[in-house]
Amino acid sequence: MSNIYGISHKGTFGGVMDLFDWKTTSINESATIHEALTVLDQQAMQIVLMVSEDNRLLGTVTDGDIRRGLLRGETLDSPVDTVANQTPTVGYDDETEIVWQQHIKRKSLRHLPILNRRKQLVGLYYHKTQQTPRRKNPVVLMLGGLGMRLRPLTETVPKPMLPLGNQPILETIVKHIAEQGFTEFYFCINYLGDKIRSYFGDGSDWGVRINYVEEPKPLGTAGALSLLPASVRDADKPMVVMNGDLLTKIDFRSLLDFHQSHGNCITTCVREYSHQVPYGVVELQESTISQLVEKPTYRYFVNAGIYCLSPQAVDSVPAGQFYDMPELIKAQMAKGTKMGGFPLAEYWMDIGHIPDYEQAQADYEIFFK
Repeated sequence: MSNIYGISHKGTFGGVMDLFDWKTTSINESATIHEALTVLDQQAMQIVLMVSEDNRLLGTVTDGDIRRGLLRGETLDSPVDTVANQTPTVGYDDETEIVWQQHIKRKSLRHLPILNRRKQLVGLYYHKTQQTPRRKNPVVLMLGGLGMRLRPLTETVPKPMLPLGNQPILETIVKHIAEQGFTEFYFCINYLGDKIRSYFGDGSDWGVRINYVEEPKPLGTAGALSLLPASVRDADKPMVVMNGDLLTKIDFRSLLDFHQSHGNCITTCVREYSHQVPYGVVELQESTISQLVEKPTYRYFVNAGIYCLSPQAVDSVPAGQFYDMPELIKAQMAKGTKMGGFPLAEYWMDIGHIPDYEQAQADYEIFFK
């Protein structure tokens, strides 16, 4: 039996409404966290339902559940039930929509699984807001890199403008961020920046405002922050900073909320990375073997190239100098300021090499169409 399955129960109950077919959002209890992430990435419902073979609801999983699990030491290969909410709030098919809405409002939920009185799933109710609230936080995209590792593709095209599906990588990024209510963009450009400016203009075609920050020379992944207008650098709002060669479905609203609720100076998005050593690893204490581990797998959190910065961090970037984000993070750590890691529970791909670009082309058809 597959780990990802579901049965359609779409229909009208008591003349109330049509329920969302939960088939594509369901997994069984033997699935892994990675499989739950696949469902989250491919669907737009922001929830996964853990369901038994007889269609009983065993739990629910959101990106926040996965993020909290990763922070406490779970891995993507861990069973999904280690992060699932096994006592979710539910509604019943013989209740009215008003009752369902009361459940959602009382618990501040996005979704409400609907069961029959035999505890079997029959649908998924969700409250869709009419308009995404606008976020005034600036979004800074670092777009000035030379793209050397993607040559010859980037000899005449800046890396963010390489085609992905029927549009440039950067357009996919902008659309995803704009859909979450962000409208104030700053494009930091250098190499072939005129091609980016010519394509995007002032951003009005995408319902956003794009401001351009021209680097007189390459300034690294953080140096261009010193060129932002003083009104932006001195504002009291944290900003999102992202490398322009990333393909991701991260929820930037959750990142900002995490950053502010934890009181961080810098929050760095991190991604789990695992590496299996193809040999037996020998651990020595002086000349004595203390342990022998055959082909162990080591897991790490790696920097995902997406950040949330408070004004004090932005203000500390040296003016007009080459400066990378790791240098900024280390400098703030040396001052004892609070730093945070935000584990990505969503799709993420660093398009750094040609094989990555080829993989992103395939992924685009799955996750972004």
